[in-house]
Amino acid sequence: MFKGHPKGLFIAAITNMGERFGFYTMMAILVLFLQTKFGLSEQDAGDIYSWFYFGIYGLALVGGLLADFSRKYKFVILIGILVMFGGYALIAVPGMGLMVTLLGLFLIAFGNGLFKGNLQAVVGQLYDNPQYSKLRDSAFMLFYMGINVGAFFAPFVATGVRNWWLETNGFLHDGSLPALSHQVLKGTLTNTEEYLQLANKVSLNGPITDAATFARQYLDLFAQGYNWAFGIAGLSMIISLIVYIIYYKVLPNKEKSAVQKQETKEAAKSDSSRKTIGALVSVGLVIGTVAIFFFLLNNWALGLAIGLFIAFVGFIVSFAHKDELPRVISLILVFVVVIFFWMSFHQNGLTLTFFARDYIDKAVDKVTFLFFELQSILAVIVGIAGLVMALTKSNAGKIKGIGAAMAVVGGGLAYYFVTQNGALNPISPEVFQSFNPLFIVALTPLVMGVFAWLAKKNIEPSTPKKIGIGMIIASFGFVLVLIASLQLISPADIKAAGLTDYGRVSPYWLISSYLILTIAELFLSPMGLSFVSKVAPSRFQGLMQSGWLLATAVGNKLLFVGSYFWGKLELWELWAIFIVVCLLSAAFIFSIMKRLEKVTS
Repeated sequence: MFKGHPKGLFIAAITNMGERFGFYTMMAILVLFLQTKFGLSEQDAGDIYSWFYFGIYGLALVGGLLADFSRKYKFVILIGILVMFGGYALIAVPGMGLMVTLLGLFLIAFGNGLFKGNLQAVVGQLYDNPQYSKLRDSAFMLFYMGINVGAFFAPFVATGVRNWWLETNGFLHDGSLPALSHQVLKGTLTNTEEYLQLANKVSLNGPITDAATFARQYLDLFAQGYNWAFGIAGLSMIISLIVYIIYYKVLPNKEKSAVQKQETKEAAKSDSSRKTIGALVSVGLVIGTVAIFFFLLNNWALGLAIGLFIAFVGFIVSFAHKDELPRVISLILVFVVVIFFWMSFHQNGLTLTFFARDYIDKAVDKVTFLFFELQSILAVIVGIAGLVMALTKSNAGKIKGIGAAMAVVGGGLAYYFVTQNGALNPISPEVFQSFNPLFIVALTPLVMGVFAWLAKKNIEPSTPKKIGIGMIIASFGFVLVLIASLQLISPADIKAAGLTDYGRVSPYWLISSYLILTIAELFLSPMGLSFVSKVAPSRFQGLMQSGWLLATAVGNKLLFVGSYFWGKLELWELWAIFIVVCLLSAAFIFSIMKRLEKVTS
């Protein structure tokens, strides 16, 4: 798969894989941890979640500026790994207050800002060599697949560690109990009899008679289980650090020569007044946008996010030379579309997680349970992969034989696990986070194959067209959850009635939605990274990758739209918002298609 690519791609992918494993271990449980540990509402937890996601990508602007100015991309990446590890270590300590947790999240976000965009820039630099330039799109798809190998295992590890800690202390997992336990401690739960029934179902050490004592103990253990999972995330950062240091020299070195440094100084002198004006304008744009949003919507945070993006636009346009402007403007237009894609897509860690917790069946049949346990889903993966290898006509006989053996072993293990499962088996809402990376790893070779086949026929869509198609596909992912939600009670009605037992739907609705959203992501995200590396002026490589991430950050800040309307709208109305946003974004990108295709030709 990596054949024909420079060695540095594999090293970058492995480094990123470890970091992403830690990141997605945390993201699978972050909003649930905030609610369990601190008793936050969906809206308050969503605000912190969206701020953190904004910081993860918004601070990439700082990383891009540092790397482009110093040209020490690899060193900035190294510092980012170390800072992220410090953040994970902080939030892994049990018993810390909310302010300490927020400090840990800030360190993770800042370290990621130094790491993520610059590693993407380094991958792009590998393909500046004409020998590899035609492989750029496929390189970013492989790089993206590596990210998601780590992300696939993360939710299983997070839930496994938490469930292990609960069972060690005499309890089973029930995702609905933390919220009810907080209501018990606040004295707002009216139906304590049903609560005690649920408590007795998870108790391994005899009947529960004191609701308040159980609530405190269960919440503490639940939160501690998440702390240990954060510790696992920190260990993955150590692995990334070791790999990165060992193979440091394999990655390209873009440090400035003495001549380039002198040229930079001379250019800085000649452009000093223009750059000063650009910087002042950028600061003014931030302040002005914050003021507008504060007075109109009483939301200074959203104003800051959008203001930073507008300031970035003003900054980069004022610094760009005349011949660079068409490329810069085209990238900015794509960034606008990216904002609304990630605003919708990253609901998977927020409102779609709420949906999994509150509206998906708590227990599933023995066959469906195959996909919710790590060992059994790995058996299914091995069996399917082996079957594909055995049936692929172009494979050699030896490969087909290995594939047949894998199919038999994987299928046999899957059958064994089915026989061991009960009629009904409890599942955790966090595990749904594993389906997106699983689908990415599984579908990347298929999508690459389709693109390669279309290229041979000279009908492969351009990179901008792939991005537009991705937005259309994303809308269909939300159509599925909208259909599933039509007969469901709204979150507000559930809370008002104090219900603990209400209508739920099959997990296949959400799994199918994740499948469609993953296909959309493969059309948009790796293609977007490739587009940025291809179109960005050479002296703005880190900064423009940071611009992509800043646009992602603004989209993540807009995640609060989902948590804000959760409990205020009917479920189908909530999902309709994201359907409309995706379709309008697709219409916009197709309206500027000629401009985008011109700069890539």
